[in-house]
Amino acid sequence: MPLRFNHNPSLVAYVTCGDPDLATTRDIVLAAIDAGASIIELGVPFSDPVADGPVIQRASERALRAGTTLHDVLTLAHEIRKQSLVGLVIFSYLNPIMRFGRAKFGAVAEQAGVDGVLVTDLPVEEAEDHIHAMRRHDLATIFLAAPTSTDVRLKRIAHASRGFVYAVSRTGVTGARQNLTDDARKLVRRLRRFTKLPIAVGFGISTPEQFAAVGKFADAAVVGSAIVETIERNPGKEAKSVAQFITALVVAR
Repeated sequence: MPLRFNHNPSLVAYVTCGDPDLATTRDIVLAAIDAGASIIELGVPFSDPVADGPVIQRASERALRAGTTLHDVLTLAHEIRKQSLVGLVIFSYLNPIMRFGRAKFGAVAEQAGVDGVLVTDLPVEEAEDHIHAMRRHDLATIFLAAPTSTDVRLKRIAHASRGFVYAVSRTGVTGARQNLTDDARKLVRRLRRFTKLPIAVGFGISTPEQFAAVGKFADAAVVGSAIVETIERNPGKEAKSVAQFITALVVAR
């Protein structure tokens, strides 16, 4: 099914699957959906998450210690799909997918009801095989666009993307920030020249004010580190705490 943004801005919520365990992740995701998330990014824990800041790095370490695998994440996606039609995106580094087998991954993801795939360390210039493999299974290919990207590269990213384009609000790793720079607004304006797809802005959004501000120039806001930190700080009441956090965000739109 196509990825849909039903609000302005819509909320794309990221979770590291298996942190603190898979059953709790399922509860967190369902709570996030009930609270107003339009799309869920199911993060695959990885041992060398170079694009992520310390909050998500710690979550990956906890999930890996718990034994979480890509197969587990796909099984979780299937369980969530049975209970919700919300958009589901597998968010992974390339290594786990290659170890799983790209063709097998596409087939299992399609069967699980996954809608799209974002491979954070796969440059669009090297993604031709990935794009063909995912599209054989009707999986949207989502790519990251950065403020430092040239117009030529943004056009290529826009052409290769399906579902939405993920606009990185700033350079560097993931993590909450006090302020969103003008880079995000300028990047979205540049991307609009090359695509009619929805554009989601991520990296650093953590407050209702930031969430509402993104809605003035983009279609969606991606919230990751702030959700993962909420999980980390509220052991035993993770799902409830995430629902409260998301509710506080979306009432600002």
